[in-house]
Amino acid sequence: MPRRIATLFASGALALLATLTVASPAAAAVTPAEKLSVLSSWTQTSASSYNSWNNARVNRAPWVEYAFNWSTDYCSSSPDNPLGFTFNLGCYRHDFGYRNYKAAGQFSANKARLDNAFYADLKRVCVTYNAVVRPACYSLAWTYYQAVHIFGSVAAVQQADIDRAARLKTEAEARARTH
Repeated sequence: MPRRIATLFASGALALLATLTVASPAAAAVTPAEKLSVLSSWTQTSASSYNSWNNARVNRAPWVEYAFNWSTDYCSSSPDNPLGFTFNLGCYRHDFGYRNYKAAGQFSANKARLDNAFYADLKRVCVTYNAVVRPACYSLAWTYYQAVHIFGSVAAVQQADIDRAARLKTEAEARARTH
């Protein structure tokens, strides 16, 4: 009897494995439309879109056949984590969208949404910080967004912009200590 159970278990496991293999995202050749569909789902302004992209970033194996460009320079020549605010993954997802839509010849039709998603990502980062320093974070998020919106790169962020946010942060922290 134990041998029969083992055989049933093995055949069930093989059937499950076959089902999972067929259902995996990379099981069949990926069409350009399928690639654009996934790319679109990973570059929306919502937190769920960001989370889906980040899960794929961490576990790329199921997405190999999509041939996404995962390269990044994070926030270009601007700080990845200005004043300690962690903008690096927002910059990474923004690079991902720019690079992959450019490669697909669909960049201009999607640039505004990519920039808006970037700004939404940065604001979600800011929400995680203490309310005292949050305005400085929002100021930097807006500055980074304006740089990509207007110039197409956060490399356009000036040191004066970061200095202004640093003053906001310092003044807010000082006010919080005296109250």
